[in-house]
Amino acid sequence: MLVTLEGLDGSGKTTVCEALSQTYPDATFTREPTDSWYGEAVSRSISDEEADPLAELFLYTADHADHLSRTVRPALESGNLVISDRYSDSRYAYQGAALEGVITRPMEYVRGVHSPFTRPPDLTLYFDIDPETGAKRSGATNKFEQSDYLERVRENYERLLDAEPARFVRIDARRSPEEVIEAVERVLGEAI
Repeated sequence: MLVTLEGLDGSGKTTVCEALSQTYPDATFTREPTDSWYGEAVSRSISDEEADPLAELFLYTADHADHLSRTVRPALESGNLVISDRYSDSRYAYQGAALEGVITRPMEYVRGVHSPFTRPPDLTLYFDIDPETGAKRSGATNKFEQSDYLERVRENYERLLDAEPARFVRIDARRSPEEVIEAVERVLGEAI
């Protein structure tokens, strides 16, 4: 089973992922961007205010393809539970927002680029938080952590939730970390 953790920057996904590693020690825990050289290129582009959004999309896409071939698919084929801190929905939401005004129907374009090769998640936990709180928690240290940008990202996530309500579970990320972790463990306990 492939479980993905999605949401705005500052929503607590990484904290939950770390807690889950104690609850599910035999699971494969991973994240995007990865720590591969593809992921390093993505990280470099994040810090570059002048990076072209279309070029960034393809850096993220290359990292995702490598992540699938080296980590996700082999773990799933071995029967492992895979929990990923960010996955393809992050691309749809974030790069969809970044490409507004560059490409017509950007989120659909990004989904179209991924559809021939990605492996859809079985369950996605969406950590719901308002953009202002997310920006404040994350420190607003890069172009993707600004509240106005995060507002557009959140709108894209809402579109994804509306399109696939059976796959997504909304987690109220405004609560304390302990309450969020408890809610996530309850959802996973019922799903796995």
